[in-house]
Amino acid sequence: MQTFDTDVLVVGSGPAGGSAALLLAGYGVRTLLVSKYGWVANTPRAHITNQRTLEVLRDAGVEKEALAAGTPQELMGDTVLCTSLAGDEIGRIRTWGTGPRLLSEYAAASPCGMIDLPQTYLEPILVSNAAARGAKVRFDTEFRSLEQDADGVTARLLDRVRGDEFTVRARYLIGADGGRSLVAEQIGLPIAGQSGKAGSMNIVFRADLSRHVAHRPSVLYWVMRPGAHLGGIGMGLVRMVRPWDEWLLTWGYDISQPPPEVDGAVAREIVHDLVGDPSVDVEITSTSLWTVNHSYATEYSRGRVFCAGDAVHRHPPSNGLGSNTSIQDSYNLAWKLAMVLRGEAGPGLLDTYTAERAPVGKQIVDRANLSRDQFGPIFAALGIAGGGDDEGIVAGLAACRADDAEGVKRRQALHEAIELKNYEFNAHGVELNQRYSSGAVIPDGAPPEVWERDPELFHQPSTRPGAKLPHAWLVDEHGERVSTLDLVGRGEFTVVTGLAGGDWVSAAEELSLRAVRIGDAGARDAYGDWRRVSDLDEAGCLLVRPDGYVAWRTVSGVPSGHVDVLRDALHGVLHRESFPD
Repeated sequence: MQTFDTDVLVVGSGPAGGSAALLLAGYGVRTLLVSKYGWVANTPRAHITNQRTLEVLRDAGVEKEALAAGTPQELMGDTVLCTSLAGDEIGRIRTWGTGPRLLSEYAAASPCGMIDLPQTYLEPILVSNAAARGAKVRFDTEFRSLEQDADGVTARLLDRVRGDEFTVRARYLIGADGGRSLVAEQIGLPIAGQSGKAGSMNIVFRADLSRHVAHRPSVLYWVMRPGAHLGGIGMGLVRMVRPWDEWLLTWGYDISQPPPEVDGAVAREIVHDLVGDPSVDVEITSTSLWTVNHSYATEYSRGRVFCAGDAVHRHPPSNGLGSNTSIQDSYNLAWKLAMVLRGEAGPGLLDTYTAERAPVGKQIVDRANLSRDQFGPIFAALGIAGGGDDEGIVAGLAACRADDAEGVKRRQALHEAIELKNYEFNAHGVELNQRYSSGAVIPDGAPPEVWERDPELFHQPSTRPGAKLPHAWLVDEHGERVSTLDLVGRGEFTVVTGLAGGDWVSAAEELSLRAVRIGDAGARDAYGDWRRVSDLDEAGCLLVRPDGYVAWRTVSGVPSGHVDVLRDALHGVLHRESFPD
């Protein structure tokens, strides 16, 4: 009989790897997490944490820690376009669901808001809680190679402290080793798109900028510096890491030229240039170079090896989708691995990972790159689309503010160009409207979904198979509010029905499934929210997966045979010939 050192080996401790280890450990799966680095992220790269990701962290039991470590939504939203922080303001955009027009839409969509949680604060939450739940964690341990067979994966690792190599035998391996993934390369995942589109530099620094920003609190301050010396898209970004004294500046460079060498003095000069106030005391913490990519894997696995996160989708930080999509990759995969490992599902369930997540990866890569390109109309409205310099932008702003016919025309063009940026900063539908189509979803024969509003900008709740269970506030037996999302998940399938669905509750009990009966004392639809969003009769039924997605539904119920109907649906979703009691 074969022996395995672990059930799942996770390579990489970033958002994808850390969340995979956290979730797997929470599901009782033997997990080993390895990272070649000595600790988690040392720069605050990814940071926007959207509602769906907070729902995942809520289900994983770490939402409160995330909220305590993150900057709240109300301090995220006055995104500014300016010539420098101390210079002329071109416009502002209400972003990340803030402001009276959008806040109610975001609040209605989820029990969670949005926060700004830099990677330096997110990763310790994921990894430390994974370890607390039983995952084994090894830093300074570098992945070298793998071999897989019909039963498992043998990985060759290097202990970077001792200097010796050793092997680990696992049933499955997850490659969450970033945009230069060695795991993805070794298993030959096909990568479509383009790498190295443009060059960018990150400068992390400390400075008290409160007098320039506290009156317009935001995560992002976009500085228009169209001079050729900046390269890139002609925009510099001053990004808040901690209000209002820790920052990350992003600055473009010409990727066709040798990479720039930036010492502390040059970095400080760039910071002063974008801030527009040379009197500010600046402490440079770090500098790093990175490239803008437009690439994505069309397949996420080979045999017993799966990849997640930046290993399979590589894109600029526009829309703030990177760490969110990475965590959601792991949320999709972890429960499937756990159920296959426990013998509760057939191995065909694992094939649904690529089917469900690869389309999402392509979508967010395309969206982030398009958002990056959509700064162009702002330059065009200012009359500096071809480049220009400091004098050009001053002249362009003056033309926009003129009280003549040309000024009216310019202001209208600038307004429309800024409105277009909602597709980057308020893409609520991109964040919440994912629809899965795979062997882990059973269609109910309903006509194709009709999108009532722009599906990129607006969330549309649905109980259709393949959609995420809609959030609705209910009231429990203590009179406290509870979300529908709080009644599902935690690694289990859930049957959701109404007061007239007693036969479904009995069927769920016979199949040892959790059942939620909306309308009873523990889940009263006191506000009528569920009735408005569910599209179900009270005798209707949903089978909800551990990741909160609807696997199967019947809108009006069935006249008889509830156990057989539910068992067949479960068998189909789990790819099993029979299901153990």
